[in-house]
Amino acid sequence: MFAKILIANRGEIACRVIRTARRLGVRTVAVYSDADSEALHVEMADEAVHIGPSPVGESYLRGDRIVAAALATGAEAIHPGYGFLSENPDFVDQVVAAGLIFIGPSAASVRAMGLKDAAKRLMEKAGVPVVPGYHGEAQEIVLLASKAREIGYPVLIKARAGGGGKGMRRVEHPDDFSEALSGARREAKAAFGDDRVLVEKYVDKPRHIEVQVFGDNFGNAVHLYERDCSAQRRHQKVIEEAPAPGMTPALREAMTEAAVKAAKAISYSGAGTIEFIVDASQGLKADRFWFMEMNTRLQVEHPVSEMVTGTDLVEWQLRVAAGEKLPKTQSEITLSGHAFEARIYAEDAAKGFLPATGTLHHLAFPDNAPEGASMRIETGVRAGDAISPFYDPMIAKLVVHAKDRQAALDALGTALSQTEIAGSTVNTAFLAALAANADFSAGDVDTGLIGRHQEALTAVAPPRSEIVAAAALAAAGAGALPSNDPWSSLAGYAHFHSIARRTRLRHGEDDILARVSVRPDGRFEVALDAPYDSVNSHDLRAAPRLARWPGHVTVFEGAVGYSFFVPDPLARTDEAAAASGSLRAPMPGLVKLVRAAKGERVIKGQPLLILEAMKMEHTIAASHDGVIAEIATEGAQVTDGTVLVRFVEEAA
Repeated sequence: MFAKILIANRGEIACRVIRTARRLGVRTVAVYSDADSEALHVEMADEAVHIGPSPVGESYLRGDRIVAAALATGAEAIHPGYGFLSENPDFVDQVVAAGLIFIGPSAASVRAMGLKDAAKRLMEKAGVPVVPGYHGEAQEIVLLASKAREIGYPVLIKARAGGGGKGMRRVEHPDDFSEALSGARREAKAAFGDDRVLVEKYVDKPRHIEVQVFGDNFGNAVHLYERDCSAQRRHQKVIEEAPAPGMTPALREAMTEAAVKAAKAISYSGAGTIEFIVDASQGLKADRFWFMEMNTRLQVEHPVSEMVTGTDLVEWQLRVAAGEKLPKTQSEITLSGHAFEARIYAEDAAKGFLPATGTLHHLAFPDNAPEGASMRIETGVRAGDAISPFYDPMIAKLVVHAKDRQAALDALGTALSQTEIAGSTVNTAFLAALAANADFSAGDVDTGLIGRHQEALTAVAPPRSEIVAAAALAAAGAGALPSNDPWSSLAGYAHFHSIARRTRLRHGEDDILARVSVRPDGRFEVALDAPYDSVNSHDLRAAPRLARWPGHVTVFEGAVGYSFFVPDPLARTDEAAAASGSLRAPMPGLVKLVRAAKGERVIKGQPLLILEAMKMEHTIAASHDGVIAEIATEGAQVTDGTVLVRFVEEAA
């Protein structure tokens, strides 16, 4: 076993690797950018080396600096985690050339599977079924469009390099092909440095089922069964589970056999995932699955496989890279129970899952696993950390395991309802709604499920009067809120002031006036304007969960966190600016493309520009008819709230 390894990654996966390495007695070296100087993975590691500025191209994608850090600290091997350089064969070559060990597959294996088109041609030769489509080298738009017609619409345009939904577009009609292709190419170029694509048939009711495989350097390869990753938004996974619901013995045998065959075809060593698309329109059948791609690294969702097989895949990675054989044979790997993983992100589900930023002023996960279940919280942040615009906005992965699917699903819902996050917009309410969705609960899931139910899944009921009253009491109180009696801090002022204390709150676009007064019996009454009802404090003794943070109060009800802004009564607001006719950046990003010009008359809903943030493209459309007075320039780097478009003021 290694004495010391360097982890060429950050956040949750870096912390995950450190925990296993520590258990095995292996010392760890972290690397970090300017933005991560005080990050959790830096704190947890035995040593840490600064590798550059915050942008990934100047830090976490600098293989030369990472290799230099490993050599300088005496590390013997480099663990790539996932993302960044984990599937870059040139980086693997750099590591090996420096006399270090890459904890993962060989550069040849990575190259064989790194480009989707080449990988599919290889799998065809190996006898693994592949999705019907065009996987050739030619990239002329006329050829690609003709191939799409041959395949038959709808089709899916996919970047040949990378994954995670970046550079991917579904096209329903030939008239939309050209624009979809341009968007996919731009996004692929930004994310992977390669704008080439492939075109495939879009499966009507697709299930995304993948198989965890593992190989060693002695020719052995095994599978650790399947995971279902069909619950996706914008082609990115949201909740994963193992095993796949409705899986038949025939399909499992065929799929796992194909996965192991794929791994052996490239002499694979280390952890890998073979991803399949399954046509579930007529149930799960052994002749209705096709190879999509191979991820030559550890997957984000690997914990569910660990939970149902009782393994530590990071330990396996370290042992195999150190020259050992696989810890278990195929017959020794068995399934037990069911597991779910929910990805908790800083994002606004109601606004199309826009990534969010902010400081995690309050971050609390359940202290104990729900009854009858086990639980893991995989995170790379703690309370007080900031969600940066430079990196993926994942906060944590909540993983539960129980005896069967229903018990695990119940545990997932319970754990989400006990999770408290304040300081950034998060997706916990969306995750809880998805877990409770009737189709998802029944296991009737496909990659279009979230899209079909998106409005219902992302809708959040307005706060009840009791929630608003709790926020008003917290805002009016002094000092920290005691956990046993959230209202006792108010007693000091209330007993000495007979008049009501006025408190203003803002929730979304709503300004709320609350009047807090003390009753003769010492209880408080909160008078609220319509549409809310007045509330007495004794009605709130089932103590709402609260978090107070600078200028705000968040009240938690289930998986929903209702955040209220508490205006500073001495602060002056610029009402004119608030009412001005302009469009502002919903998040920090790069103005990638401008589709309108100064002086142009536009109509409501017309696309005006494309903002690239976190390697994804977001279209900014006109909010109303009008004439453009100013518009941002292409290539401009903007921050959250920057005015992108200003309209000519209409004459009175």
